[in-house]
Amino acid sequence: MSDEIRRQRLYSGDIFICSATDTTRELVALARHMLDEAFAPHDPRIIHKHKTPEEVAAILSTTKPAFIHHPECKRLMPLIMKESGVDIEKLYFDVPRMRSAYPSHFLSSGIAYAFHPHRDTWYSAPMCQLNWWLPIYSIDPENAMGFYPDYFNVPVKNNSEIYNYYEWNSKNRATAAQHVKSDTREQPKPQQELNSESLRYLPPPGGIIIFSGAQLHETVPNTTDLARYSIDFRTVHIDDVVARHGAVNLDSRCTGTTMRDYICAATGEPLPEELIKLYDDGTATSDRILRFGDRMVATAAQ
Repeated sequence: MSDEIRRQRLYSGDIFICSATDTTRELVALARHMLDEAFAPHDPRIIHKHKTPEEVAAILSTTKPAFIHHPECKRLMPLIMKESGVDIEKLYFDVPRMRSAYPSHFLSSGIAYAFHPHRDTWYSAPMCQLNWWLPIYSIDPENAMGFYPDYFNVPVKNNSEIYNYYEWNSKNRATAAQHVKSDTREQPKPQQELNSESLRYLPPPGGIIIFSGAQLHETVPNTTDLARYSIDFRTVHIDDVVARHGAVNLDSRCTGTTMRDYICAATGEPLPEELIKLYDDGTATSDRILRFGDRMVATAAQ
């Protein structure tokens, strides 16, 4: 199907599973190489048997940003989008992030935060945001991502009104590595019990799960004895940004917007400010705006 039809299906609640490609395998190989170097001589998947949570958090605090801004990520991301049938001239994406999910008793806060059930739209994401998620190693139902498609068209009682993206950037994001034993940063969460079990999809390393940012999903509490590592990034299509088209907002009441995080897949240019203004709500001030794509944009321009 065309990318346009796929986007409409995703905005309606469908979840797509894509096969691994040579390009996604290359991205996964880069991530594995960086993890192997960071945790050498130990296998990154059992690093919890060799180091303390504090030591692992310290290593991740340098490894994860290094992956985000690696020049190979800049090169590979547009190729992945292009081979997925997306017009990269119209596609804007945020930086690819490396995620980790350790056995629950070890490290599940701060820089390795295990996300409770949530919609990204509770965190100031636009309703036209799509999420792309790739496992770096083989995954298990007990350390995968979990989805609640039964709630896609059903409001969930939540406290998203507490969240402002600009405030989070200025006060909480930089302290992630400091939250080792527990995470005291206030975040939007469901305020009700969910009446269904999450669905877990198990693509191979480099396979992609694509889903709407409005889809209710979670980090499954890791009850295995292996750490799970993954890559994810988010995209918006400029036609949908302009038309304010996307999933229906059922229950998101957060403020601020993540739209300044997006850069063009073809040029590395940020989303035009006049389009960002369509989504801003007046809570942005110069001291609270943080563009996470700036370093990638600078690299692309060189």
